[in-house]
Amino acid sequence: MTLFERYLTLWVALCIVVGVALGHVFPDFARALGSMEVAHVNLPVAVLIWLMIIPMLVKIDFAALSGVAEHWRGIGVTLFMNWAVKPFTMALLGWLFIGWLFRPLLPADQVDSYIAGLILLGAAPCTAMVFVWSNLTRGEPHFTLSQVALNDAIMVFAFAPIVALLLGLSAIIVPWDTLVLSVVLYIVVPVVIAQVLRRAVLRRGEATFAAFLARLQPVSVLALLATLVLLFAFQGEQILAQPFIIVLLAVPILLQTYFIFGLGYLLNRATGEVHCIAAPSALIGASNFFELAVAAAISLFGFGSGAALATVVGVLIEVPVMLSLVAFANRTAHWFPARQPST
Repeated sequence: MTLFERYLTLWVALCIVVGVALGHVFPDFARALGSMEVAHVNLPVAVLIWLMIIPMLVKIDFAALSGVAEHWRGIGVTLFMNWAVKPFTMALLGWLFIGWLFRPLLPADQVDSYIAGLILLGAAPCTAMVFVWSNLTRGEPHFTLSQVALNDAIMVFAFAPIVALLLGLSAIIVPWDTLVLSVVLYIVVPVVIAQVLRRAVLRRGEATFAAFLARLQPVSVLALLATLVLLFAFQGEQILAQPFIIVLLAVPILLQTYFIFGLGYLLNRATGEVHCIAAPSALIGASNFFELAVAAAISLFGFGSGAALATVVGVLIEVPVMLSLVAFANRTAHWFPARQPST
């Protein structure tokens, strides 16, 4: 785990401070950046999101899809959790906590937007950080790679319909043109660019490719931090007025993450899967592609929306929560059969 990944929560907290301060001291500058839009897509953020996502997608080898059948039980559990359970439980928890229990404590005009942000977070399975979690639990690397490649392929087609369905059930107006444009801009185009880059660099050898990935990593990190600073520059006034909002938004995200991991972990155990598959399977199911969720929230609802803030809360708590799950998985490895994965 890199220094940035280990202290992600600290960096996000610093971005909150810097962003809120910038928004307070230079409000006109923040508004000017927010107005730079084409077809409801903020151009500065679009560039930052590409710089953030493409380095992650360059690591994905879609040839790994040929190995999906080798670990069919773990793959099946993760797909079930990611696409049949997780988006819907996140929406349910959003309706329960944000739409009902916490509603009197939240700005009335932002409640639906907060729920929308949670829905976006729940509909985007993680692409990058799962490699870290898998490594920390001594997970089977080929399983992790094939699972992530399959999730990315499904996400191209499933993300927009699932988001539209759940937003519609929440009585939130869905701008279909913007949603489809977000999928094209933040999933399809980055995947194409990343795979073209990957193949071009790999022609020069594995060593060159490894060095290329190392150079790309800081670009992704800096783009994420810059995006967070801009987000909090827009959210500054709301956060200063009601800092407790972040705590309230964290509650359904925390419950969702622990529930999805626990269910996925137990399902893998019930199917007789080994720990080196079960642990990354459950962790992939529980974690979120928060970069995509942030990008979609900004495109659909704007920089200063409650949806954008809700997705950023997911970034804030991602590392400490996932590290706690990694520790639990390592302590319970004896729950699983001590044998090699079956083929």
